[in-house]
Amino acid sequence: MAKKKTWIDKLNEKKEAKVKRTETDFADIPAGSNMLIATPQLIEQYIREIAPGKQIDTKTMRKDLALSNNADYTCPVTTGIFLRTVAEANYEKLQNGEPLDSITPFWRAIDPQGTLAKKLSFGKDFISEQLNKEAE
Repeated sequence: MAKKKTWIDKLNEKKEAKVKRTETDFADIPAGSNMLIATPQLIEQYIREIAPGKQIDTKTMRKDLALSNNADYTCPVTTGIFLRTVAEANYEKLQNGEPLDSITPFWRAIDPQGTLAKKLSFGKDFISEQLNKEAE
């Protein structure tokens, strides 16, 4: 039986970002658009560039990623999945003893009151605590 992948394993999987043309309307993306399918690494790299004390919503992140990758839109489904992967993997690193200042500050890209925060294994309180510390 194969060993279950950790969040860190999922984050480190080698994937390539792709731009695909949508055949039909998909979520907030009209048919015929060029849609970026990002990677966990691309999401993580983007989050690392968010300044301390700042927060970026997913819509802004999707727009920025699309622009920087010659696409019209970024897939909302994979963005959510990969954002969770980044958050869970970096929290796992923290639990494994890495210092807080060496992990990706995923709390800057997750609304503590949003749907994703409720799905995280560690809950929304950690996100709120980090945002409050950076606001001080």
